[in-house]
Amino acid sequence: MTGSGLRRFREPPPPAPTPQTGVAAGPGTAQHATESTRCELCSQPVGDDHGHVVDTDDRALRCVCPGCHLLFAPAAQSRYRAVPRLYLHAPAFRMTAADWDELQIPVRTAFFFHNSALGHAVAFYPSPAGATESLLPLQAWERILAANPELPEAEPDVEALLIDRGATGEFACHLVPISACYELVGLVRLHWKGFGGGEQAWAAIDGFFAGLLRRGQAVPYEPGGGDREGGRA
Repeated sequence: MTGSGLRRFREPPPPAPTPQTGVAAGPGTAQHATESTRCELCSQPVGDDHGHVVDTDDRALRCVCPGCHLLFAPAAQSRYRAVPRLYLHAPAFRMTAADWDELQIPVRTAFFFHNSALGHAVAFYPSPAGATESLLPLQAWERILAANPELPEAEPDVEALLIDRGATGEFACHLVPISACYELVGLVRLHWKGFGGGEQAWAAIDGFFAGLLRRGQAVPYEPGGGDREGGRA
């Protein structure tokens, strides 16, 4: 994606319709199941609403049946880690344009998660080439988290904080399964055309974030602050 093509990622988007769209499969992208889709661990058939696990050896996302998803749910030290299905959103996320610039993210949307193999947080943003990593200034990121003590901590490797700059220029943060982030990456890869993306791409992206708002529960934010407790309902 060139500098021209990233303009709408760099700037707050205008209001747009939010139709539902499909998702493209690709490396690291959660795939929609078909009748022939089978669990990638035990080969049992999986349904449309199947779960995923992260293979921490190669950072791949695997489609799994309910049994395998349950098997690896508590296995924090296992090679495979089940991806939770918790969706939260923080519309009053405390963040400024200067904070975003300090994070060195060149676009309007990025996701952040703790990589256990590296032992620290990492940042990626969607592009037509896939999920693109951005060098993350950890001190700046920790300061942003400290300013939002109500936001639960994302589970390492399997959950992410997905941040998007809204039409008014304010930042919204979503705690989502890591599979949802690659779903967004898949949408960009599938629909992006030319330098500017095209109407179809932006309708799909806006529809994706509208879907997160419908699906997730809002995190209550109170005036003031405090130590980040990282609790969840």
